[in-house]
Amino acid sequence: MAGAKLDWTGVIPAATTQFDEGLGVDLDATQTVLDGLIKDGVDGIIVMGTVGENNSLEPEEKRAVLKAAVEVAAGRVPIITGVSELTTARAERYARDAEAIGVDALMVLPAMVYVPTQAELEAHFRAVAAASGLPNMLYNNPLMYRQTLNNDDLRRLSDVPNIVALKESAPDSRRITDIVNELGDRYALMVGLDDVALEGLILGAKGWVSGLTNAFPEESVALVKAVKDGDIARALEIYRWFMPLLHLDSVSDLVQSIKLSETIMGRGTERVRMPRMPLAGARRAEVIAMVEKAADTRPIGSGKAVKIV
Repeated sequence: MAGAKLDWTGVIPAATTQFDEGLGVDLDATQTVLDGLIKDGVDGIIVMGTVGENNSLEPEEKRAVLKAAVEVAAGRVPIITGVSELTTARAERYARDAEAIGVDALMVLPAMVYVPTQAELEAHFRAVAAASGLPNMLYNNPLMYRQTLNNDDLRRLSDVPNIVALKESAPDSRRITDIVNELGDRYALMVGLDDVALEGLILGAKGWVSGLTNAFPEESVALVKAVKDGDIARALEIYRWFMPLLHLDSVSDLVQSIKLSETIMGRGTERVRMPRMPLAGARRAEVIAMVEKAADTRPIGSGKAVKIV
C-alpha cells in the first residue's frame, strides 16, 4: 500500500495518460502531470479511468503506469486505478497486480463491450472485490457503458465489505438523493459527471471524480472547499464560470477535449491513441476558444493559456 489516507472526499481527478510523439506511453510526462495535480491540492488521483485511456493501453503498459503513479505520489495522496477489462478473469488479475504494485483502491467498471444481465454485473463486481484486499469504488455510467447499476444492485452488493464507494455518473442528479434515501451512508458517494458536480455535492456526494480538473485544478479544489465551508455563493460563482468547460466531460470526445484543454493550460499534450484522434476543424477551434476565455477570466488560478494552433 502507498500509505496515503483515503476517505473518499474532495477532488479526485481522473488523470490523463501522456504519450510521446510515437504514441508510446511517456511515463516521465505522465508523472509530471500527476505531480502537478498533487501540488495544486487534489485529494487523490485516478489513473487509467476513461480519461486515462485505460482501454487503449496494453497490459504491460498499464502496470508500468501504475508503478510510475505510485512512485511519483510517494504517499502524498491515494492512487486509485480504473479496472476496465474485457473479462472478469482479466479484471481479477489486474486487481491483484494493482494491489501488489501499491495502489490504494480500485475503481471498478463493468466488463467492457458485453452488456451483462444484472446477475452477471453483480457476479463481476463480487469477483473483482474478492481478488484483492483493496477498497473498491463501483462506477455507474449508464450512458457510456450501457448498463445501469441501480439501487437493488447496490443493496445486494452491500454485504461485500471492501465495496465501499460509488462513482455516480448518471446525468440525473436525483440519483444522489434516491441512493441516500434507500441506502443511507453504506457507500461513499462520489459525483462523477463534471456538469452536475455542484448539484451532486450539495445533495450528499462526499467528493468529485473530475475530468476538467486536469486543466483547472485550483478552481476545482476551491469549488469543493466552498461547498464544504457552506459558502454556496462562492461555489456558484466558480461553477458558473466553469460550466462551459464542464460540459466537455459529458460528450463522446471528452478525452480529446480534456487533453486539448490540458495542453492549452500548459499541463500536458493532446496526443491520444486511435481510434481517438485529436480534435480538428470547427470543434477544435470551439474548444480552444472556450479554454482561452476561461483562462482569461479564471477566478482562482494564476496560470494563463498557452497559444496553440
